[in-house]
Amino acid sequence: MKLTFLGQAGFMIETGKTVIMIDPYLSDSVYKADPSKKRRVPVDEHFFGIRPDCLLFTHDHLDHYDPETALRFLETYEGITVLSPSSVYRRVRKEAAGRGHNYVLFDAKTEWTEKNVRFKAVKAVHSDEYAIGFLISAEGKTLYFTGDTLYSEEIFRDALISPDALFLPVNGVGNNMNKTDALRFAGEIRAKRVFPCHTGMLDDSPVTSFPMEGSLILKPYETTDL
Repeated sequence: MKLTFLGQAGFMIETGKTVIMIDPYLSDSVYKADPSKKRRVPVDEHFFGIRPDCLLFTHDHLDHYDPETALRFLETYEGITVLSPSSVYRRVRKEAAGRGHNYVLFDAKTEWTEKNVRFKAVKAVHSDEYAIGFLISAEGKTLYFTGDTLYSEEIFRDALISPDALFLPVNGVGNNMNKTDALRFAGEIRAKRVFPCHTGMLDDSPVTSFPMEGSLILKPYETTDL
């Protein structure tokens, strides 16, 4: 299984049979809406030449569900499975109608199996009330992408303890965990590997350290084996 960091909170997972993209932000849409948040990392256009089997969106904010990015995939390819919570689901079906895509309403506690991969939606606590995280199980491993969230005990009732990898925000603004609370969260979850993210794309504060054993800080477009 290969993991590529797409920047901000976006990731691409490649298993033997399936390509999954989570919250790909491959435009400068946020800057167009808010000129104080210019993209710091250039878009790598080659990713638009990759057909994802599954597109996953955690919530309806431009750096997570970006219609400009999503439509480039959904208008180029056919038959993509799109998993998204209610806030995104209502939009993406209208904005990307046609081409035989399968839009799945994916609110918390929902599960879906696609080929060799199982997905589960996990509660997130964020300014989008429908925000979710994803548990993704494939090739004997389980990955937990929290999406944007604050530290909340409510999450631990649904989230898996001791996933093989945990991906979580550490920027501390916009109703996200700061690094201190992210460390508490990672300790509570007891993940084997931790990937901090959501910094350095729209701000000048890239994460440079995360003092927890098993943590790995990826640069945008960097790939690693899981």
